[in-house]
Amino acid sequence: MLEIKVDQVDGYTICRPIGELDAFTVSQFRQTLAELAPSPRLLIDMSGVPFVDSAGLGALIGGIRRARELGGDVAVACNRPPLTRLLRTTGFDRIVTVAETVEEAASALMADREPTA
Repeated sequence: MLEIKVDQVDGYTICRPIGELDAFTVSQFRQTLAELAPSPRLLIDMSGVPFVDSAGLGALIGGIRRARELGGDVAVACNRPPLTRLLRTTGFDRIVTVAETVEEAASALMADREPTA
């Protein structure tokens, strides 16, 4: 089972999936990311995700791609060493900021650019 919490916080949207992100739960995650794609700044907090399979990783990449196509910035917070290692091994950290804490990811998001009017 996957629970997804979404909050608006000081200039950005934070998406917190909680639970395994796999072939059985990926459609819910994909749908949430599609709904959040228009957000100018999106922070995805993966600290509540103990496991991600290839379907979950694909949904994460697809969601980031959609957000960027709409002009948004995305950062990922991940404090789980196996998942962080996966993100770095796959080159994920070259396409989006991967930080250990939500605070570090938020700082990267806010430093990237000021919102356009």
